[in-house]
Amino acid sequence: MFAFFAAMAETERENIPEATLEGLNAAARKGNQGGRPPVITDDMLHTVLRRRRNGESLKDIRPDLVIPTGKRRGRHPSLASIYRALTQHEKSQAAPDAVDQAHADFATLQPSD
Repeated sequence: MFAFFAAMAETERENIPEATLEGLNAAARKGNQGGRPPVITDDMLHTVLRRRRNGESLKDIRPDLVIPTGKRRGRHPSLASIYRALTQHEKSQAAPDAVDQAHADFATLQPSD
């Protein structure tokens, strides 16, 4: 009896990743994206970019940025979050067509419902 329940548990454990991926794919088809919302908004990013062009350091800019929503609303974003947003912005600026092409390729690979 114990061996039977152990085998059932193992089978269930093997199915968890598949079920998770199926759920993520179903959510993506509906337009939902998982994960946390970004802390750095577009307005904040534009402010950082403008002030960096004027020669200010991120340590000087950070105290003027305030997170508008979410669990950390009213606090200042971390320097890591700012650097992450800048890196993502630079990547999108380096190959702007690549992002659109990747989205189009992904849409064509998805089965229609």
